[in-house]
Amino acid sequence: TVSGALVWLYFTLKKPVRGPRRVANQIPDEILQDPELQEAIKALPANYNFEIHKTVWRVRQAKATRVALQLPEGLQMFACVLADIIERFTEADTIVMGDVTYGACCVDDFTARALGADFMVHYGHSCLIPIDSTAGIKMLYVFVDIQMDNAHFLDTVKFNFPPGQSLALVSTIQFVAALQAVSSALKPEYDVLVPQCRPLSPGEILGCTSPRLDRHVNAIIYLGDGRFHLESIMIANPDIPAYRYDPYSKVFSREYYDHEAMRALRFQAIDKARSAQRWGLIMGTLGRQGSPKVMEHLESRLQSLGKSFTRVLLSEIFPGKLDLMQDVDA
Repeated sequence: TVSGALVWLYFTLKKPVRGPRRVANQIPDEILQDPELQEAIKALPANYNFEIHKTVWRVRQAKATRVALQLPEGLQMFACVLADIIERFTEADTIVMGDVTYGACCVDDFTARALGADFMVHYGHSCLIPIDSTAGIKMLYVFVDIQMDNAHFLDTVKFNFPPGQSLALVSTIQFVAALQAVSSALKPEYDVLVPQCRPLSPGEILGCTSPRLDRHVNAIIYLGDGRFHLESIMIANPDIPAYRYDPYSKVFSREYYDHEAMRALRFQAIDKARSAQRWGLIMGTLGRQGSPKVMEHLESRLQSLGKSFTRVLLSEIFPGKLDLMQDVDA
């Protein structure tokens, strides 16, 4: 109080002046707007997103000297172009890994490291092996998102299925973005399900991983080419009819799988193995497919049953290689 009067003091707090925000991993404009890089990218298909700007930035950021490129068979035709771009716009040289790559479990960081690579780019699959779990090598996953004719797919579905049906939409990682777009467009007329098997993205399936669906689903629609991944969800859901839409040929087809023949062959093999005394345990060496813990569990089980076994390391299982194993029963 001043002379018995109450005085209020008001303070105006000025907000601190901040500079423009910049995300730590934001790609610099000098890369995004590089005319020579833009011209080089034109050598790749316009509807394939190889994330070239991001790749160049990450390689430069890591100060990598040797970059290993790993691609599935369907993308290997672009390997040389990708290698040329990386070598031209970074200080690194490149190695194109030629071994077969079936999925994200085939990330071959051990071989890349043995070849002197300090950075690896894995194309065409999701991040199944965490980037902080690789063997002393920095990793970048490039999904290679592919744009397709969404309108043709929507017209095809509406022509073949009456409104109100329950449809499960699945795909590989290349078409997951398109899958989300078409599923939203179909929801006003259909009961659309986009199933998820974590850690995969919603709608994504692999040859080894697919969800088990409720039987009220009227049809499974697979968006992609080939049957390698499709057969996985067909095996997991034998009672639900499956269809495939090939985004390249725009052909929509009903797909079948002989579940009875598969079960008969498996039961026949199991029955034959019951009497086996000498076992061969195959540890997969194709990337990260092999599981040492599963191998140890099988070894302990066989030891407890008094069975002898031989450890075998194989990148792939071929009948010809199995025929050479004359000293095992199963």
